[in-house]
Parts: sequence; structure tokens; C-alpha cells
Amino acid sequence: MQKILEKAAAHERISEQEALKLFLEADMLELGAVADARRRHLHPENRVSFVIDRNINYTNVCSSGCLFCAFYCKPENGDGYVLTKEELSLKIEETIALGGTQILLQGGMNPELGLDYYIDLLSFIKKNFRIHIHGFSPPEVSWLASKSNFSVRTTIEKLIEAGLDSIPGGGAEILVDEIRKQVSPNKCTASEWLGVMRDAHNLGLRTTATMMFGHYEKPEHIIKHLAVLRELQDETGGFTAFIPWTFQPGNTKMPRLPATSAEYLKVLSLSRIFLDNFNGIQASWVTQGGKIAQTSLFFGANDMGSTMIEENVVAAAGVKFRLPMDEMIRIIKTAGFEACQRDCHYNILRTFRDDA
Repeated sequence: MQKILEKAAAHERISEQEALKLFLEADMLELGAVADARRRHLHPENRVSFVIDRNINYTNVCSSGCLFCAFYCKPENGDGYVLTKEELSLKIEETIALGGTQILLQGGMNPELGLDYYIDLLSFIKKNFRIHIHGFSPPEVSWLASKSNFSVRTTIEKLIEAGLDSIPGGGAEILVDEIRKQVSPNKCTASEWLGVMRDAHNLGLRTTATMMFGHYEKPEHIIKHLAVLRELQDETGGFTAFIPWTFQPGNTKMPRLPATSAEYLKVLSLSRIFLDNFNGIQASWVTQGGKIAQTSLFFGANDMGSTMIEENVVAAAGVKFRLPMDEMIRIIKTAGFEACQRDCHYNILRTFRDDA
């Protein structure tokens, strides 16, 4: 164990087997210390960044039926919605007025919406607003490609032409099909998720990667998830950040006890250590709250993610942490870091110093 920790502390790549041993046997604080050292080695400027954006769910209608989702509405229920352009415009206008630089567009697999809808949606936004569109997770892209009888690559090309700027890492859950079949049997496979990201990277789009844990997975599945992400990052270098977050069981079809904050911090630390080719590791204040998010900054995280002017999916599971920008800045500063606003590509836009 000590040799593996020393290897990690020396910034050497650890194997899947070594990572699993750390996960199962390492002391959480020891693991956190190594992750913190790794984070400070990669980011010696002592900054913690965040982005001002809004999560816009353009529809809640979804035919996927994932067991962990408390947000979606089945197509046959009749209670679903699709945002009008007027509603969308008001949300974007408010985001820009609050200093926002991007929107996160995510919805569901709505059988009533085809590729033309998405192209029109993107074109409308780009025609009327100067804002970065971080949109459509791999399951959405994979489903849309299949529905449209296009390849994934061609579908992404058409979305880029219409205005798509980057792709979020949602829908990853656990990138092991054994687990995916249990929690999201109608979504794309692990290889299809990775294939969307590979095509996006090769077309010049940057993306994020996520992991939702704390449900049916075992430690070895978590390690495998990290391993396939590291392998793709070695190949393309297209991921900007990794965001692990814990499954929230409220109002879902998966009655489980939620993962503890200690379990979250352990996975976060291991992510920073194992994903040695990822610069950004985000803290998940949305699922953990401000105090644990602040603690995350000493367990490998260098970014606080988004201020999330609006968030609906996690809130539907009964978890409604809010973190206004002023509070986010205070949390970062009192932890001893410099707070910075960034864009989607991690370019620093503004620094909040003590005299600012």
C-alpha cells in the first residue's frame, strides 16, 4: 500500500489493480493528501475556478425510463413539456444579465423531436445570442443519430454547423454495461458513449466526463469507469474535466441509502490520482452542498463547476442545494484559494481578489 501511495505521490501512473487496492484499503485522509499534492502540482497558481451558466432542460419527455431519474416524464403521460422559443429566450437573457457565458442544454429522448428540431434550436440561439452552447449528452446524440439514420459523426457535424460548441459528459452513469443494463437499460452502451466522445473530440469539440456512483456498482466498476476515460483521454486529449457525483435516490425507482460524504471524497481523491491526464476535477456542490464542496478542494478538486442559475434534474430527487456566486467566492477564498470565473474551455475571465 505504501509503495502505491509513494508511486502516486511521485506523479507516476498507477494501474487499475493498484487503484482498486487504494480504493479498498487506503485511509481516506492519506488518499486525500496525495490527491491534494497532485492537484497543487498541476495547478500551482492556487486558483479555484467556476463558470456562470444555467442548466436548461429543453424538454422533460424521455422514453429512456432510467431507474435513477426523478425528472423525466414518459411520452404517453401527457404531462411533458418542450420549451417555446420565447421561454428559452427569457432564460438566456436572464443568464447573460447575471454574467453568464454559457448554457447547458440537456433534455431527454423525446420521440416527437427530430434532428431538424435540434438544428433549429441551435440556429435560433446563435442568431439571437452571443453565448456558448454546452449541449446534448452522448445518450442524446447517440439516440438522435439512430433516429435520424445518420452516423454519430455526421450527426455531430450537423449540430456543430448549427451552433453546438461543446458536449457535456452526462449519461455516463457507470461505463460498464453490466451496471448500465440495471440502471439505464434503454440508453446507449458504454462503448457507444465513448464513441460519441471520440467523434466529438476528433471533430474539434471539447467535452467533459462524469460518473454517477453510489447505486448498484462495485469498486471494480468505478475503477473500470475511470480506466476507459483515461484511455480515451490518452487517445484524444479532448476532455476538459471530470465530475464525479453521487446518486440521489429520492423520488426514484432505486431505493438506496445515499453515499456518504466520506465515500464521495474518497472517490474524488482516487479520480485525481488515477486520471493523471485530466487537468480539471470538479467538486459536486449540487449533490454535496457547500461545506463538502469546500472540503473537496483539499481532496483533488480544482474547480467548483457552475453557479447553476437553474437546475432541475437533481432537484427532482429532493436535493436542492443552492450556491450563489457570492457564496461560492467566499467558500473558495476562505479555503485559501483565489476565486476565478472561467469559460467552458477553462480560460480565466475574471479574478476576484480581496480588493475586488
